[in-house]
Amino acid sequence: MYSRGCPAGTKAAAVACVASAIPTLVAIWTIPWAKANLDYAAQGLIISAASIAAYFITADKTILECTRINTH
Repeated sequence: MYSRGCPAGTKAAAVACVASAIPTLVAIWTIPWAKANLDYAAQGLIISAASIAAYFITADKTILECTRINTH
């Protein structure tokens, strides 16, 4: 079954990916501690965690909103 939460979640994940990638990469380039301690895996985990969280939160909210509309 197709739900409206998937496209909304995908858009939110894309926005979160860019919104978390830019500060992460800038921090790696400018902050000596981050440059020394955050390898590629850590950078990827930071960016993907933000994207995954945004996807599921937005999809869940959208699905619940559609459910509320359909029950009335």
